Amino acid sequence: MKVTGVLPLFLPFCRRLWPGRLTGLSVALLKATALEAAILAGHLLLYPTGLTQERRSPALPAQGGTAQLPVRSGPPVVLLHGFIDNRSVFVLLRRNLAQHGGQRVISLNYSPLTCDIRAAAELLGRHIEEICERTGSDRVDIVGHSLGGLIARYYVQCQGGDLRVRTLVTLGTPHSGTSAAPLANAHPIVRQMRPDSEVIEELAGSAPGCRTRFISFWSDLDAVMVPLETACLEHADLDVQNVRVTGIGHLALPVHPAVAAGIREALDTARPGDRIAGGLTVA
Repeated sequence: MKVTGVLPLFLPFCRRLWPGRLTGLSVALLKATALEAAILAGHLLLYPTGLTQERRSPALPAQGGTAQLPVRSGPPVVLLHGFIDNRSVFVLLRRNLAQHGGQRVISLNYSPLTCDIRAAAELLGRHIEEICERTGSDRVDIVGHSLGGLIARYYVQCQGGDLRVRTLVTLGTPHSGTSAAPLANAHPIVRQMRPDSEVIEELAGSAPGCRTRFISFWSDLDAVMVPLETACLEHADLDVQNVRVTGIGHLALPVHPAVAAGIREALDTARPGDRIAGGLTVA
């Protein structure tokens, strides 16, 4: 997810790799660190391919003169990336979702210069309205990685987006705020992701009658979530299920096939009361 600021991302791992602590180092941590490094390298190569907005698929002529895209049995799936990233992070997940069930999958970009979660959520809302108009669907599902999940949650919970969003799946999203990378506080949107920010406090407020179902995937080796449990969504007014992912880090969440399978299950079991498996173990 992070394309810049690599040192803060790997600092927790580097501390554990210090010679005095090698004795207690786990094999799982070594594997996760190596995987994070490989994913980061691959993502840096793909990053330029996602700088522009996704090209719209050709619309099919519909009765009444209105052009609409083909509609599947479920709503379109919207993918929203994290901080200083773009839609290229979802290359594998997008392909996976499209190949299993034929969902209409749309990857959105927001500007890397975005400095306010509230403004980004308003822009997301305009995109969602346009997607619903093009596809003929009343609602969408959203999958948000890290900051993308927080932007989508703000839209749903604070800007009436629950009318449009059936299911919101978050991947490594700091729902309660993260204390990682303190030197990044110069960026306004990073300050909004801190535990004591106004945005986090607003999201902790009441949300009676929210119609959206929330599925939060969190990893036990996520160095960007401090503390780790901040990626769990706990809210008395929301329909929430938290899914623990064991064995991978922050960057692997939108990439790993086991997580993609969990996301598909979450979108396929989106009726009230449905529950998916409570955890994923990635060896």
